[in-house]
Amino acid sequence: MASDTAAISDTGTEDGVRRRDWIHIAALSTAGVGAASVLIPLITQMAPSADVLAASTTEVDVSAIQPGQGIKAVFRKQPLFVKRLTPEEIAAATAEDAADMRDPQTLAERTKEGHEDILVTMGVCTHLGCVPLGAAEGENKGEFGGYFCPCHGSHYDVAGRIRKGPAPLNLLVPEYEFTSDAVIRVG
Repeated sequence: MASDTAAISDTGTEDGVRRRDWIHIAALSTAGVGAASVLIPLITQMAPSADVLAASTTEVDVSAIQPGQGIKAVFRKQPLFVKRLTPEEIAAATAEDAADMRDPQTLAERTKEGHEDILVTMGVCTHLGCVPLGAAEGENKGEFGGYFCPCHGSHYDVAGRIRKGPAPLNLLVPEYEFTSDAVIRVG
């Protein structure tokens, strides 16, 4: 009996974990599981859905585009213009002094190194969001041979840079990369 009394302290509890400590641990564990069961669905419902993830990138095959020809594609429900520039268009765009333009950018800043003949721009005028003409065969290309916005008369050159009219900025060049020599991934 002397050995049993040695394990019990003066407060009447056993050495080690007391009953009250065990209740605290169990209550905190239950609260933690409850909080996780509320937070996990809350956080996962904020993740983008599968259709949004699918629309976040677009792949475009540029192998069939001939020099001087452009195509229209769709990226995030907006028009995307992809044009293969001719050597004459490249020379004309690089000969222009970009410093004198409203939104100064050189052709090299608007294209990828090694693929200076492929220009990728969003087909949305930076004035009020109309779709400019000039990407398809036979459309009005404006005074500078690039794109023309029929809504308010903005004129863009072959590099998609604003040259005349109310548009404040050049046509937007989205983030894109060449996945091969024939395919680009936009987004």
